[in-house]
Order: sequence, then C-alpha cells, then structure tokens
Amino acid sequence: RESDHRAWTPVTYTVTRQNATIQGLIQGKAYFFRIAAENIIGMGPFTETTKEIVIRDPITVPDRPEDLEVKAVTKNSVTLTWNPPKYNGGADITMYVLESRLIGKDKFHKVTKEKMLDRKFTVEGLKEGDTYEFRVSACNIVGQGKPSFCTKPITCKDEIAPPTLDLDFRDKLIVRVGEAFSLTGRYSGKPAPKVTWLKDDTVVKEDDRIKIKTTPSTLCLGILKSVREDTGKYCVTVENSTGSRKGFCQVNVVDRPSPPVGPVIFDEVFKDHMVVSWKPPLDDGGSEITNYIIEKKDTHKDLWMPVTSATVKTTCKIPKLLEGREYQIRIYAENLYGISDPLISDEMKAKDRFRVPDAPEQPIIKDVTKDSAVVVWNKPYDGGKPITNYIVEKKETMATRWVKATKDQIFPGTKFKVPDLLEGCQYEFRVSAENEIGVGDPSPPSKPIFARDPIAKPSPPVNPEAVDKTKNSVDLSWQPPRHDGNGKIIGYLIEFQKVGDEEWKQANLTADSCPETNYKVTGLTEGLTYKFRVKAVNAAGESDPAHVPDPVEVKDRLEPPELILDANMAREQHVKAGDTLRLSAVIKGVPFPKVTWKKEDREVSPKADIEVTGVGSKLEIRNTVHEDGGMYSLTVENPAGSKTVSVKVVVLDKPGPPRNLNVSDVRSDSCYLTWMEPEDDGGSVITNYVVERKDVASAQWVAISSSSKKRSHMAKYLMEGTQYLFRVAAENQYGRGPYVETLKPIKAIDPLHPPGPPKNLHHVDVDKTEVSLVWNRPDRDGGAEITGYLVEYQEDGADEWTKFQTVPMLDCVVTGL
Repeated sequence: RESDHRAWTPVTYTVTRQNATIQGLIQGKAYFFRIAAENIIGMGPFTETTKEIVIRDPITVPDRPEDLEVKAVTKNSVTLTWNPPKYNGGADITMYVLESRLIGKDKFHKVTKEKMLDRKFTVEGLKEGDTYEFRVSACNIVGQGKPSFCTKPITCKDEIAPPTLDLDFRDKLIVRVGEAFSLTGRYSGKPAPKVTWLKDDTVVKEDDRIKIKTTPSTLCLGILKSVREDTGKYCVTVENSTGSRKGFCQVNVVDRPSPPVGPVIFDEVFKDHMVVSWKPPLDDGGSEITNYIIEKKDTHKDLWMPVTSATVKTTCKIPKLLEGREYQIRIYAENLYGISDPLISDEMKAKDRFRVPDAPEQPIIKDVTKDSAVVVWNKPYDGGKPITNYIVEKKETMATRWVKATKDQIFPGTKFKVPDLLEGCQYEFRVSAENEIGVGDPSPPSKPIFARDPIAKPSPPVNPEAVDKTKNSVDLSWQPPRHDGNGKIIGYLIEFQKVGDEEWKQANLTADSCPETNYKVTGLTEGLTYKFRVKAVNAAGESDPAHVPDPVEVKDRLEPPELILDANMAREQHVKAGDTLRLSAVIKGVPFPKVTWKKEDREVSPKADIEVTGVGSKLEIRNTVHEDGGMYSLTVENPAGSKTVSVKVVVLDKPGPPRNLNVSDVRSDSCYLTWMEPEDDGGSVITNYVVERKDVASAQWVAISSSSKKRSHMAKYLMEGTQYLFRVAAENQYGRGPYVETLKPIKAIDPLHPPGPPKNLHHVDVDKTEVSLVWNRPDRDGGAEITGYLVEYQEDGADEWTKFQTVPMLDCVVTGL
C-alpha cells in the first residue's frame, strides 16, 4: 500500500520462492509491503515492513574519470588534468583520488589531499630521473569508483623546448629626434629563456630614457626622447640551454644636418665671380644631404642674397659680383628633416688674382734619331694656378709656321719625345705652358738639329778562332760585333803577326773585301807560328781588334777521331720487339776516320742498314726481334788514333716458356704445381704466371690462375678419378710467352699407403696344438679398403716368423702348433 493510503493492494498469489519483484510502482512515492505464507489448510498471518520505502533508482559508485593527461613535467613534479566520469553513479562527485606508482613497484600511493574536487593537480617532491605512472578515481556518497586508465610511464626531467621569437617590429625603423620608440615581441621556450638586448654589439643598459620590460612571454625595449646617438643596430637574443634566437632592427634617429664644415675656401677669385668650396657636415642627421643653400652678402649691406638652393656638390660658383667689393658667403645643408645652421665665410674682395703661366726657358734637345727627338725644358711660374698642360711645337728651320708636335696632353713631365720627323731635315722646337686661365707665351726656339741616327764605331767582333789550317794557310771564323754603332757593318779587316815580330800585317786591304764572318789567310810559311786579329768596320770607322786566343802553328792538321754520341747511344737502349732500332753518333777527325759497327765482337746482322756520312754514322734495324738485342760497338780509326763506344741494346719481348714444370702431392681433389722462371724474361720483369688445366677428354683449357707472381700453385677442385693436363706461361708488360705443358696426364686420386698395424691382439682360448686369436682394426687403412690380415707365428727364441694364413675377419684359430 502507498504510505498515505490505508488499503492494501495484492501484488501476486503465485510466489513459491522467498523473493518477489514488485512492478508498476511510481518513482518518488513511499510504500509499505507485507507478506503471508499459505498452505492447503489456509493463509497464515502477514509480516509487514517496519518503515516506508521511497521508490527511486539505486545509487552506485561513479564510473572511471576520463582523458587523464600529463600537462607539464619538470625534474621533480608532474602536472595532470582529467575530465569527470560519464556517469556519477546517481550521486554528486564528492572528491577525486589521484594515485601514483613508481615503475618497478607493485603498489599505487595516494598523492592528492583530502576532499579535492579540482580536476588539475601538480604532484611535487618527485625524484629526478625516476619514472612514474598515474591514475585517478572519483568518489560519491556510495564510495570510490574504478580508477581511470593509467598514463604512459613519465620520467621526471625538465621539459626542453628551443626558444621561439615573434617580433612586432621590422628590419628598419626611422624615428625623429625627440620622439619615443619601442621594440616589442613575444617569446617562449623551456627552460625559460634569458632575454638580452644589444645595440651595435654592446649590451643596452637602463637609464632615465631607456626602459627594458620582460615578462615570461613578452619583451619590450622602450626609449624616451630619442637622440641621434640612439641610432644603431639593435639585437634581441632569446637563449636557453637548447639554443637561441635573434631579432634585429636598424634604428635610424634622424634630425636636420649639422652645419657644413669650414672654413669656406675661395678656390678662384675674379673681378665678377668667385668659386668657393667647403666640406660636408660632420653629421648628416641620419638622412642623405639633399642640397646646399648658398647665399652671398655685400659687406656694406645687411641683406643676404640667394645664389642657389639646388646644388648637391660641395663647390659653387658665386656670379654677378661687383669688382672691388668685399663679399661674405653663407652656406646651409638641407636633408629631408630640415635645414642646418649656417657656415659663414670670411670676407673676400672681388678682383682678378690669377694669370697665364710664364714662358719656359729655351728647351734642350737630346737623343736625336732619324725620325724623333727628345725635347727637355724647365717648369715656368704657373701664374697662380696649377699648370695642366704643356704644348710642344716644331718647325723646319727654313719654314715660318709652327706645328703642334702632338694633340695629346703633356703633363706632368717636362720632357717629350717628338715623333714623325723626316730623316735629314733640320728642326727647331719651342714649348708653352697652360693653366685654367689660358696658354702662356712660348719659349725661345731650341738650337737647330738634323733628324738622323747618331753613328759610333762598332764594338769588336766576337769569339774569333782558327777553325782549320794547312801548311800555308789558316781559316779564321768569328761572330758579328754585339753593337754596330747604329751604322751598317761594311766588312772586316784581318791582320796577322809572326810570333816574335812587332809589326801587324794586313791580310786584306779593304773591309768590303771580307763582308762575311770568315776568312782564309794565305801565303803563310810552313812551320812558323802566327797571331791573328779581326776588326769590324762601319761608316764611323774601325772597331777595336778582337784577337784569336792562341798562336797558330802553320802545318797540315791531324786530329784523332772524336765521337759525339746521340741520345740513343748514351745509355742502355730499350726497343720494343717489332719497332725500329736506331743507333747514331757524330764523328770528327782529320782525316775522316774509318767506321766499323760490331755486335758482340762479330759482324752485325745483314738486316742492319748502316749509313756513313761526312759528319757521322747511323745503324738501323727494322722489325726488331729479341735476338737483335746485345752489345753493339762503334769503332772509328784514323792515323791519329782510334776510339770505340759500346751500347747495350735490349729488345723487349714476351718471355720464354717456364722451365721444369713438376706435379707433386696429387690428391683426389688437388695437386701441387711448381716450375722455374723462363731462361729469357724478354728484357722485362715477369709480372705474373698463367696456369691452366685441361681434362684429357676435353679440348678446352681452363684458367685456374692468372695473377700469381709465385712459381708454384695449388690446383684445387679436381674431380676424383679424372685425368688432367696442366700448362704454365709467363707474362710481362709486353705479353704472354709460350706455354710449358705436363708430359703425361695426372690422375686425381689420393696416394695409397700400407695400412697401420692391427690393434689389441690377444688370445681368447688356448689348446695344446692351437690358439684362438682376436684383434681390432688398425687406425688407418692407407687410403684403400683393407682386404685381409696376414697371421704369422714364431716359436719363442727363434729368429724367423712363420706365415700361417691370410684371413678376412678380425679373428683366427692358429693350428698345428
């Protein structure tokens, strides 16, 4: 029944168990219930609930919290957040319980304080380097719910993030003097970065005008009432242990310029104008000077008159002046931001103070040739203005008109080589100086000169020598003089003197009778000794004499043979087989010697071409073969003596066949080859040997080694029972020589040896005329199957063993004893 009703309502009559489910109740209402038992006799008394029961859903513990996340990690703390459970169990959450477990341990430990309802918690006091996992549970009035899923293992260490930098300013910033400016931005990084401000690589320090403000995420540099000195390159550096970032800004604090730098220089002063110059301001205000403003003032008046305001040069012409008046000049510099204070000049009177240069003194003429002359002069007074050019003029002596020697500028030198003169003509020269004012008067004319090359006597002839002689003549030879005196050599005069005499006699009367550099002096007396000398002659006269170094005895010349070897005979000669061998030498001697070529003291091969000329000899062999090598000799002989030279010729060819090829240590899969080097290595070092094998049943040779330098080889991988032939050839840089081959086939089988002795021979039974023996197999069978065992016996004390019989097995009964 409902608690506010008195009437009972039956629920069911068919319950046979000790429980029942009552349905159709209204949520929120209070009810009483009663129950009675019944049997076939009838219904017993009711039992009633003691208090009313309010109908509502049952309350359970909350579900597990969701989205447990790690937000921050340091070396001794971890910050976590989570979301509430999807279902609170039917009652409000009263608190959360956060637990941690050190990895490696079994139990979780509570880390939150009592009654914590926040869903964010920082676990502190952890040990750096340890690894933990965390979980969280929700509680309501019923109790503590299931824990959340565990976090991943978290190691306690400081989080690291490289710095970031986000600036609010650009690369360049222009500020007017007196204005304030600031450089701001944002930054981040873990651990918290250090912020440093630099100006032109110098740390910026705070003062009354400069303020620096840095928060954990923003940075700011502010300057109040900027001045020109604040101009510079500003740099902000954000740095932590993982790296750094930099930002730059070129700040230009601009102002009007400072005044132009004086004094004002009066470069030119005339009766009606002046030219003035000055230097730019020391400080352009941070902005390029756009122009200068120039004004003039008559010192008798107070009024400044404009001259120009459109010049950017630091020089200006001041026009429209009155002769004799004194003037002052005032100059301002201007940029985009204003006009400077003025620079004021001293007073200057308007009058001419410069003139053209004076006339130079009479010029001097030097180094005259047939088509040129060098004019030299002294610098005249320049009239107050620097000389900028000299004008050189020429004229033929009989002419009236002066002509400029060149159109080019002649400055600063005071000499000039005048070109393009006509040979044989007579010339005069004069010089004028020029400055900004004009050209001055010309100098007096130079002394007249003729255009022609100067001629001097030649130098002596070079290296005169006696090159040949007979019983009444001597042949002389020399080289032309080093200097011809600028005149053509007409010829040579040859003189001789008998040793002991003082007088020199002429061999030729006129120089033109000996135009060449050799001469035969004839009419000499046999047996006498003479000295000789030679002079060169040109239009200016005779040179000093050049003497033949040694006196010459007049007689027929006899010279022993002399051999001058060509390069192909100077050392051992190597020729590749098939190429051409050439041996040659220059031969001297009087009379010309007899020439003989030999090889190994025998006549040379008929295939050799031998050529003898008046100056030498040559031996040539085409298509050389190895046999052409050997020792070649060349002998030259005349009545004065003989001379022999030899050269070893090596004809480089392929090597010969190796020697004594031997096969040993034959096995079923290998054998060992040895050989000796060839008798003939072809004139070149043996680089390697080529080893090949061939199955006797095959036509094909197979290479088994081609790079070995040793004279032996282990031939492996043979087929057991197969017969093989082997061959070896030597190689050098000129090719592979012929093969040497094994004389008979080699069969690949292991070598056979007698077997070892049987082991453990002993008797197992003895009778009066017989013995039963047994034994074990030997350790080695010698490379073939054991076919039987020979049993012998010997009477004790006897010398001879008696053969009993050969048995196939490991036992035997010896009878007949």
